[in-house]
Amino acid sequence: MFALRSLAFKSVPFPGKSQLVNSGLHTSTRWSGAKVAVVLSGCGVYDGTEIHEAAAILVHLSRGGAEVQMYAPDVSQMHVIDHGKGVPVENESRNVLSESARIARGNVTDLAKLSVGDHDAIIFPGGFGAAKNLSTFAVDGPDCKINTDVERVLKDFHKAGKPIGLCCISPVLAAKLLPGVEVTVGHEEEKGGKWPYAGTAGAIKALGAKHIVKECHHEAHVDQKNKVVTSPAFMCETQVHLIFDGIGAMVTNVLKLSGK
Repeated sequence: MFALRSLAFKSVPFPGKSQLVNSGLHTSTRWSGAKVAVVLSGCGVYDGTEIHEAAAILVHLSRGGAEVQMYAPDVSQMHVIDHGKGVPVENESRNVLSESARIARGNVTDLAKLSVGDHDAIIFPGGFGAAKNLSTFAVDGPDCKINTDVERVLKDFHKAGKPIGLCCISPVLAAKLLPGVEVTVGHEEEKGGKWPYAGTAGAIKALGAKHIVKECHHEAHVDQKNKVVTSPAFMCETQVHLIFDGIGAMVTNVLKLSGK
């Protein structure tokens, strides 16, 4: 056992590859002091925040040296989904702020209290909560309405020239509120089931935004003019670590744009 422990701390070269310790896999530039708001929409992919996306965002922000405060609106969820069966649960209601506290380990603040002056950037994970609780996109498509506080903070950050990060389905929020913004939700064709939500790109265009085709595993799109950074994340059917890497590209660019 002790031999195995000592081996774990050594750099083991692989044929034709740089040593793992020098690969940069677990290193990144640190933006010390960047204060980032992360807005959640509940807990669980089908009726709230996509948990893996939220965790990936928080890990990359932590690795980048950012200070994070999580927020969520104090409103009822659109509905509650049984994630095992994939169907709505009858006669049950949940609060978005309370559910978001599960991801935030209790450290979450009412979105109504978020002030743009307290933060250098803002990031929205995906999950159907962005389309059900932060907006009505899941029901109304391009005719959707946006939660009042979500609209306020997005417009405030945009007006202040502070970067906005969004992944998965959440770029529809920027597409609705920021005329002419460039975003990505991945590909515009299903491609044999790899991109099951490809139709979202059409809705983004219908909102007057420009859609940019990107891959999920290593790419993010940066709209330099609007300081909006987006990544497809789980709009794509692929392995979790590839989603993690794509979100890392989004977070890194958000931190770069923060100037901290």
